[in-house]
Amino acid sequence: MTIVKRVQHELTGRRLVWNLLFYVGHVLVFVYGWLKQAQDERLAALNKLRFSVWTSRGAGLCLGIDGLFLVLPILRNAIRVVRPLVGWLVPLDEHVWMHRQFAYSLLFWTIVHTTAHYVNMIQVERSQVRKEAAWAILFTQPGGFTGHVMLVLMLLVYTTAHAKIRRQSYEAFWYTHHLVVAILFCLYIHAIGCFVRGALPGHPVRCLGYNSWTWTIWGGIAVVIERVIREVRACRATRITSVLLHPQGTIELRFIKSSLRYKSGQWVFLNVPRLSKFQWHPFTISSAPDDPYVSVHIRQIGDWTSGLGRLLGCSKEVAMALPVSGHRKSSILPLPFIETESLADKYVQDGIIDSDKGDFYDVTQDALQAAGTLPTLRVDGPFGAPSQDVFKAEVAVLIAAGIGITPFASVLKNIWYMQQQNRLGALRRVQLIWVVRDTESMGWFNAVLRQLEQAQSDPNFLKISLYLTQRVSPAMLANIAVHATSDDSMDAITGLSARTQFGRPDFTIFFDKLTTAIEKGFYLPGRESSLKTTVNVFFCGPDPMAKEIKAKVKRATSTSICFSFRKEQF
Repeated sequence: MTIVKRVQHELTGRRLVWNLLFYVGHVLVFVYGWLKQAQDERLAALNKLRFSVWTSRGAGLCLGIDGLFLVLPILRNAIRVVRPLVGWLVPLDEHVWMHRQFAYSLLFWTIVHTTAHYVNMIQVERSQVRKEAAWAILFTQPGGFTGHVMLVLMLLVYTTAHAKIRRQSYEAFWYTHHLVVAILFCLYIHAIGCFVRGALPGHPVRCLGYNSWTWTIWGGIAVVIERVIREVRACRATRITSVLLHPQGTIELRFIKSSLRYKSGQWVFLNVPRLSKFQWHPFTISSAPDDPYVSVHIRQIGDWTSGLGRLLGCSKEVAMALPVSGHRKSSILPLPFIETESLADKYVQDGIIDSDKGDFYDVTQDALQAAGTLPTLRVDGPFGAPSQDVFKAEVAVLIAAGIGITPFASVLKNIWYMQQQNRLGALRRVQLIWVVRDTESMGWFNAVLRQLEQAQSDPNFLKISLYLTQRVSPAMLANIAVHATSDDSMDAITGLSARTQFGRPDFTIFFDKLTTAIEKGFYLPGRESSLKTTVNVFFCGPDPMAKEIKAKVKRATSTSICFSFRKEQF
C-alpha cells in the first residue's frame, strides 16, 4: 500500500474518527501536561530544568492515559455489551488492532519520558537544584527504580509479541504477555517517590504530581473484574459428548454446556487443564444455536493443538493411518442422510471426494481408551464476531480461506434453521466463496454444503463458489474426466451442484458482476431502483487476502449499493 493510499485509508470512515480522537487527544494531553508543569509557580525550582522536565511531565501524563486504555480493548465481555451500541462509530471488531495502537503509543511515550528524565537527572546533578546524585535518583528512589523495572519488563513483552515469535512459540508470547500486570502495578506506584514536589515561599513542600494513578488504576480493576467473571463462567459444568476426526487431522469437539448461549459466528476460549492450566485458546463455534450440542473444529498446527490430538489419541499420524472399519456419518442438519457401514479408503482418491461416504470418524471410544477418561474442558465465552450480524444485510457475501470456513459453518447452518422459521430478517441472498489448497480440506464441510443445497427451495438464495489452488496432477485430471461424465449435475470433485474452479478467485470481476446484477435488478427479486442495497462482506482468513478483498469492496461501493467489509478477529 502506497503512502497516499495509506493516508486515504486512515482518513476515511471509522478510522478517521479513531485517528482524530487518538492522535489529537494524545497531543492535547501532552500539551496540557507540559503547560501545567511550566505554569505552576510552586514548581519554580524544578522548572529551571526547562524543556526536559516539561517534556517528561507531558509524556508522563500520556503514559497514564495509555496505561488506562491499553487494557480496555481486551475486556471482551465489555466489548460484547457495547458493540451493538457504538460499533458503528468505533472499530470494536478490530479490538486487537486498537490494543496494539495503545501499546505502540505506550512505547513511544516511554522513550520520550525516559529520555527526558535522564536529561533531568543529569541537569539536577549539574545545577544542584537538589542536593542529589543522578545515579541515586535513577536507581535508588521509587520513581527511578520502578521505571527501570518497567523498561526491562517491556523489553520482554514487546519482543515476544512480534508476529514471527508468536507463530513460532505461542507459549513465549502467552506467558510473557502476562508481565503486563507487573508493568501496570509499577505504573500505579511509579510516583510514590514524589520527585515532582515544591511549594510557594513560606508554605510546606508537598507532592505536586498529577495523581494519575487514581484514574489509571480503574483499567486494572476492570481487568480483575473481567478475569473473575471469565473464571466463574469457565468453571460451569461442561461435558464432552463426542470426539470426531476429520480429513487431515482436524478435530471436532462436541460438548454440552447448558449455561452457554451464543449466536452463529461467535467464538469461545478453550482450556484443557491436562495440557496446561493457564493456556486459553480461541476457537470459532461451528455449530448453530439450534443444534443440540456446541462444536468447535481444531486444526492441529501448533504445540497445544497437537498436544490435544495426542491426548485424545487422534493425532495427525493417526488420521493418516485410520483403519477401514467403523462408521462415518454425514448428517449435519436434521435432514435425511446416508450412513455408511465401512470406512472405505476411496473417500479421497486422486482428488475426487466420494460424496456418498461420510465426512468424519467418530473416535470418541478411541479417545476414552487413550486418555482413560475424556479430559476436562473449560469453556469461556461466547464473544462477539462480525459474522453474527449476517441477518442485518440484504446480501451476505461469505469469503473463507482454508479453516476460515469454520465461522461460516455455524452461520450457514443457522441460516437454514432461520429459513424453516421464516426469521431471515433483511437477508435475501447469500454467496459463499471458499478458497482451499487441496481437496482433503473440503471433506468435513462438504456435508453441510450438500444438505444446504438440497434444502433450498429457492435455487438463487444460496450460491456457492469453491476454488481449489493446489497443483492438478495428471491422475487427478483423469479421475475428474471419468467422474464428470457419469453425472453432469454434480461436481466431479466435491459432489456438489456448485462447480469447483481452479486457481484463486478474481474479486474485481466478482464484485463488478455482483454490482451490475444488483443495479440492473437481476439479482434481488422485486428490487426498486430508488432503494439502496446493503451488501455485507464477511471474511475469515489471512491478513494479506483480507487487505486485497477490503480494497475491492471499497472500490465496488456506489450510490445505489452500500458495501461493508468485516473481518473475523480473535
